[in-house]
Amino acid sequence: MTSIGTGYDLSASTYSPDGRIFQVEYATKAVENSGTAIGLRVKDGIVLAVERLIHSKLLVPGANRRIQAVDRHIGMATAGLLADGRNVANRARDESSQIRTLWREPPTVKAVADRLALYAQAYTLYSSVRPFGISTIFGGVDKTGPSLFVVEPSGVCLGYHGAAVGKGRQLAKTELEKLKLSELSMREAVIEAARIIYLVHDDNKEKEFELEMSWVGDETGDLYAPVPTDLLADAEQKAREALETFE
Repeated sequence: MTSIGTGYDLSASTYSPDGRIFQVEYATKAVENSGTAIGLRVKDGIVLAVERLIHSKLLVPGANRRIQAVDRHIGMATAGLLADGRNVANRARDESSQIRTLWREPPTVKAVADRLALYAQAYTLYSSVRPFGISTIFGGVDKTGPSLFVVEPSGVCLGYHGAAVGKGRQLAKTELEKLKLSELSMREAVIEAARIIYLVHDDNKEKEFELEMSWVGDETGDLYAPVPTDLLADAEQKAREALETFE
């Protein structure tokens, strides 16, 4: 970002001489300062997990959720600015509802992700708006099977088997690459996702956090739902044990 202060970073509609849009890069930096979010696409469904940092002991447990429902079969997890995440979640629900009304069938995850990518990209075109400071992981099960997509602040939308965004994304991606995702069940994926979130949190030496998880697939009858409390507690216990033996 050598051109900071030269005027090329004052608007999202202005390119620098070397072809960069600094406002988009700044939005990406906001994502990198956030807690980690990951998504796993396994043989029978999707698992989403988020490291929700606790910035104050006065916060109500479970408040300020970063995993939200989009449709009965689609969920999303965000890393970045919380308010931007709520805006995108509301837009995603509107787009999903419009697709249902227009085509008279449940929307595919790709259709919703593509529409939100266009929405995000529109906010990189005009000087009167700023790019969204979030990266969003969309996951769900539709007529094509389990699907996982990531929408970046630039409007780029890519499909993944395993995705990670946020501060600990590099270590999380390294751990995801070690897994045989196509062979894991949803319950096994919950255990692995908890382990990865605890690992990246310990690596960054951040404040206290809450583990937030949801899933959709065979275990839920293809309906998006939070991971059951007992399974979540078991996954967290195993994650702590794995952390003690990690080298």
